[in-house]
Amino acid sequence: MVNLDRVQHDAEVASGVLVVRASGAAAAKAALTGSPSVRTPESIQLLMRCPVHRSLPEGTHVFGDCSLHVLPVGAIMLTVPETKLSTGFSELHPLMFQPVEVAAGVRDVFSGAVGHVIAARAVLDPLGVAHHLVGLAELVLRSALREELQRADIATGHRRAALEHIRAHLGDPSLTPGQVAKALNISLRRLYQVFEGEPNVAERIKVLRIERAKALLADPAKAGRGVGEISRDCGFVSATHFSRAFRALVGQPPTEYRRRALPR
Repeated sequence: MVNLDRVQHDAEVASGVLVVRASGAAAAKAALTGSPSVRTPESIQLLMRCPVHRSLPEGTHVFGDCSLHVLPVGAIMLTVPETKLSTGFSELHPLMFQPVEVAAGVRDVFSGAVGHVIAARAVLDPLGVAHHLVGLAELVLRSALREELQRADIATGHRRAALEHIRAHLGDPSLTPGQVAKALNISLRRLYQVFEGEPNVAERIKVLRIERAKALLADPAKAGRGVGEISRDCGFVSATHFSRAFRALVGQPPTEYRRRALPR
């Protein structure tokens, strides 16, 4: 749950800067203490004080698994799933809850993109907007934190390459941590070090497969495809294994998730 009173207070003192936050008390504690022992957050929040056109309605606007909060103090908070960002929590948590200076051009791009999305929300596909907002978060984070990311060690490049390889081969049931390490030409031990402090590589593969399955199940254009077919497209060897893994992470079977997600 987002504490809008705290968001408003943060916005009042964060004029001209970006504040990156993690959802959940445990993740916030990890960000503030630098502890790697706490699991990653579900969401990353980008709070920025920037020009907000007076015609934009204040409040919360939800698009799939992303959301925008327009605040009366001239601030916008964008919330996106951590799993969809290539810039991981291990790279971001030293910067959490600290004001990060951003160029005026970055603020203009951010506020302009948010303004266009909210103004046209009635005619835009929510899932398409969610993809757009994840891209916007990537753009802002990489632009604002470019110097910090450039100073990161070679593990950053290995982690990013590993995630790119995993996403590109999610449909391959033979995808394993060992296969990923081989593709990156690094040892399996080094691969696990790259993801130290985060879900291990096997868990990350499973989570990303479930995220892809959720997107396919919620897509009206894929409504004619069976759950078993979707499970195979996401790299699961059987529909039973898929259903068990999906229920464990999402809290409901894939058929029920699809029923609730698709418009009637």
